[in-house]
Amino acid sequence: MKAEIHPDYHPVVFVDGETEYVTRSTLTSEQKRDIDGVEHHVIQLDISSASHPFWTGRQKILDSAGRIERFNKRYAKK
Repeated sequence: MKAEIHPDYHPVVFVDGETEYVTRSTLTSEQKRDIDGVEHHVIQLDISSASHPFWTGRQKILDSAGRIERFNKRYAKK
């Protein structure tokens, strides 16, 4: 691999509400937190798998135009 072409990785904490993900990333921030003696950059997330309605099961799928019935009617075996 070529030297000096790869980005710098930093310890990072991604925070979404009460859920935190500790990992490494190229992102940085001014806000920092000490975790187990290591200084981590804190990145605030608007949405993640912990709060997204699809992944939490709170999303409701509405069949507003009868799509399933139209599909079944169109492609029903004759």
